[in-house]
Amino acid sequence: MRQNLNLSLPKFNNSSVLVIGDIMLDRYWHGNAARISPEAPVPVVNINNTEDRAGGAGNVALNIAVLGCDVTLCGITGDDEAASSLEEILKHHKVDCRFEKRSNQQTITKLRLMSRSQQLLRADFEKDFSLTNGLDIERLSKLIEQHDVVVLSDYGKGTLADPQPIIQAALLANKPVIVDPKGSDFTKYRQATLITPNQSEFETIAGKPTSEDHFLELGRKLRQTLSIDHLLVTRSEKGMALFSANQEPYLQPTQAREVYDVTGAGDTVVATLASAMATGASLKESVQIANLAAGVVVGKLGTATVNTQELSYAMLQQQPLQQGVIGELELVELIKQAKASGEKIVMTNGCFDILHSGHVTYLKQAAKLGDRLIVAVNSDDSVKRLKGESRPINPSQQRMIVLAELSSVDWVVEFTEDTPQRLIEALCPDVLVKGGDYKVEQIAGSESVLNNGGDVIILDFVDGVSTTKIIEAAKSK
Repeated sequence: MRQNLNLSLPKFNNSSVLVIGDIMLDRYWHGNAARISPEAPVPVVNINNTEDRAGGAGNVALNIAVLGCDVTLCGITGDDEAASSLEEILKHHKVDCRFEKRSNQQTITKLRLMSRSQQLLRADFEKDFSLTNGLDIERLSKLIEQHDVVVLSDYGKGTLADPQPIIQAALLANKPVIVDPKGSDFTKYRQATLITPNQSEFETIAGKPTSEDHFLELGRKLRQTLSIDHLLVTRSEKGMALFSANQEPYLQPTQAREVYDVTGAGDTVVATLASAMATGASLKESVQIANLAAGVVVGKLGTATVNTQELSYAMLQQQPLQQGVIGELELVELIKQAKASGEKIVMTNGCFDILHSGHVTYLKQAAKLGDRLIVAVNSDDSVKRLKGESRPINPSQQRMIVLAELSSVDWVVEFTEDTPQRLIEALCPDVLVKGGDYKVEQIAGSESVLNNGGDVIILDFVDGVSTTKIIEAAKSK
C-alpha cells in the first residue's frame, strides 16, 4: 500500500539517540592524475589535499548530530592516531564519544584515492576485533536508560558479534532498538524493534523474490521468523518497504532525483529514522522522512550528512507551499516554512490597477532576486486616498487574482494602510524591491528590512508605460 503523508520537520533538539557499533575512519586523498606510471599501467596521482571523515557507526552518529539530536557513540577502536582523528571530528559536532580504546587493536580505516571526484582506489586497514572481550554491557545498560532510541550499527567487524545482551537491556528499559544488520545470520537480532537491511542483504537471508508479490510474502515471513516488530527493506531505486505485524506492507517510492554516490546512504536512513522516532514521530512518518534524507545524501560525494535545512527543502519539493492570494496570517507561516528550507523571500508592492507590460517586466526582474516573490497590493480604500475618487478602475480582488496568475509571483496579499510599512515589518522579507526614481531611505519598510540584514533594491520601470497613461489614452478616444 502506497501512502502520502503530510510531513512537518520534527523537533530533533528535544531527543537523544545512543549509537553502538563498528566505528571506522574514512580517509580521502585527493589529487590530479595527469600521467601513467612508468613502473606499471596505473595512473600517478599527485596528492594535494587530504580529508578524514567518520565512517561506519561514526557516520550514523554524525548524521544524527547534524540533525540536532543529542547522540552518544559507543564502540571499539585502537588507541592510535586514527581514533584521535575520529574523536576530533565527532566532538566538533557534539557527539559524546564513549570509545573503548584497545592498545592491541588498530582502528579500522578505509583509504580512498580520489581524482576529479572519481574514486580510483580503496585500501582497507582492518582486523576483526577480538570476540572474546565484547563491550561492557553494564555500562551500556546505564546509557540505554538515558536515551530515547538505541541504534545498533553492525558492519560485521566484531563489535556486535553478540547483540542480544544489548537488545534485551533495551527491551527491559522499554527503549526501541533499530538495527542496521550485516552478515548471513539475522537471528542474532531477534526481538529488536526494527531491522533495516538493504535489498541485497534481505535476499541473502530471505531468498531472491521472483515477483513483487513474492517479495512481499518473503518480507512478511522474515519479520515473523525473527520476532521483530518491524522490518524495513531499503530497495535503492524502488524506495523502501516496511513490514509490520497485523498491517499491510507500506511501500514508499524513492525520492532521489540524481544518484551521485551511495556511500553512507544506509547510515543516513538509519540515523534519520532513529532521530525522527526519538522525537515521537510515527514509524510511517519516520520512514518517509528517512526516505527524503536518503534522496538528498545520494546526490553528494562520499560519506555525507543531511542537515535540517536540506531536509526541510526536500519536504517542500514533495509538498509545495500554497500559492496565490493569501491572508496575512497564513502568509507569515508560509514564509517561515520557505525560510526554513533556505529560500530567499522577495517583496514588492503597488496598486497594480491595470496590469500592463511594464508591471510584468518589473515583477519578472524582482522574482529573479530570490526564490519567492510576494506582491503586496493596496486595498480599494487605500488606492482612493492615494489616486483619487475615480480609482481604482479594478477592485482589489480582481487585481490580486490577475497578479496571482503570473508565473513570477508566488503570493499576493492585501494591505489597507497608505503604505505597506507595517506589513513589511510583519513579513520580514530578505529583499525589498521598489520600482521608480527613489532613494532607499524614501521607501516604506526599508529601515526594517536593512536592520534585519536584508537588501533594498530599486528597479527601473519600463519607459512610457503606466496605468495613468493607459487611462488618459482611453479617455481621449
